[in-house]
Amino acid sequence: MRKASSQKLLGLRPASPWDAVDWEADPDWEWRTAAEDTPEQLLTLWRDAVSRSRAHVRQAVADGGPGHIAAVVHPGGGSPSLRRLLVDLVEEYARHVGHADLLRESVDGLVGEDAPE
Repeated sequence: MRKASSQKLLGLRPASPWDAVDWEADPDWEWRTAAEDTPEQLLTLWRDAVSRSRAHVRQAVADGGPGHIAAVVHPGGGSPSLRRLLVDLVEEYARHVGHADLLRESVDGLVGEDAPE
């Protein structure tokens, strides 16, 4: 499991439901656990995670701005700044948006920035 931004940024423990997972015994938990959750449950989990993340970023900004040094230490030493973590998040979201475009294109046949018909 990759560390959540709250763990990397502030050194916090994972929030529920991730805090109760035995990642060693069940490394694929995050790939199958939501199969039986309702859309409403998933939306609530997402909204709660977004709210926590925003509060953590506000805390880091108040404690050093974009240059706030994160709690995580890389194997070679050194820690990223809040700025670096945010850039990494933007990159990751952009990659997922690209995946969503591929799925949409396979359904509607439109590519690139073609307007839907």
